[in-house]
Amino acid sequence: MKFIDEVTIEVHAGKGGDGSASFRREKFVPRGGPDGGDGGRGGSIFAVADRNINTLIDYRFARIHRAKNGEPGRGSDCNGRSAADVVLRVPVGTVASDLDSGEVIADLAAHEQRALLAKSGDGGLGNLHFKSSTNRAPRQFTRGMPGESRKLKLELKVLADIGLLGMPNAGKSTFIRAVSAARPKVADYPFTTLYPNLGVVRVDQNRSFVVADIPGLIEGAAEGAGLGHQFLRHLQRTRLLLHLVDVAPFDADADPVAEARAIVNELGKYDVALFRKPRWLVLNKADLVPAAERTAVTQKFIADFGWEGKSFIISALTGEGCKELTYTIMEYLDETKEAFTG
Repeated sequence: MKFIDEVTIEVHAGKGGDGSASFRREKFVPRGGPDGGDGGRGGSIFAVADRNINTLIDYRFARIHRAKNGEPGRGSDCNGRSAADVVLRVPVGTVASDLDSGEVIADLAAHEQRALLAKSGDGGLGNLHFKSSTNRAPRQFTRGMPGESRKLKLELKVLADIGLLGMPNAGKSTFIRAVSAARPKVADYPFTTLYPNLGVVRVDQNRSFVVADIPGLIEGAAEGAGLGHQFLRHLQRTRLLLHLVDVAPFDADADPVAEARAIVNELGKYDVALFRKPRWLVLNKADLVPAAERTAVTQKFIADFGWEGKSFIISALTGEGCKELTYTIMEYLDETKEAFTG
């Protein structure tokens, strides 16, 4: 199934039915009085988060969603039937915002969470409501109210504990294959990853966390260069970022330190909150560095980069250092769980 994480739709709630102006007419009842019923309520449009859905592809072409109008009232005190609501099932993590104002209408972050996208119009009142001691034969009634109409932007922000950052070919997809059952495409050319991948890392029988891999970033991503900027939103819900760096690039002219700084700069340009999120440095492809030189290479990179946080050196290809890294991540998530949920 194709991964679609951003769509634009229109939602139109139903109009309420008109009230009725009717009078009771029966044999031997010459002055039966008003008996006009109320109009029915129109249908509203709701969005419901569903953990069994992982893409917005259903709304890629079905862009207009209309609820039915309520039925008008009738005589004999008969109210019009209300229209059924329309329910749009979307992936967990979907954010709905007004396309014109940018206002966030709903943020569906939990399974079966429900949000109103467009409110229906109320039904009109029949003339029965206008009867009084001085107005025995009212002919007044009210029309049904129109329903809300909106143009909405639906964005999917995947729910993951850990987000992977890095240049194309930094080894992010290889890493997620090494630590989870996910099988994203891996190749030796840039932009192998074209859409986000999620992997569940199971540390033991009852402890696990979710890793999100997005397409690699390049300099200028915040302005639209490359592919990664389209998917940076998927890292906004994560609790920790892993910045993967290729410490042994095949290109002799490549500068891993400059590339790492470019990634950090792009984070700051895209979203300050994402830039301030906890981030660990992971030096990948250690299998290409002689064992005797790894400590020196690591120390030189950290010094040149000016890194003061946690750092690791691993080989996603051989699995060296990956298990230790996942255990450290699990410990961090356990320690910060209370603060994050609070």
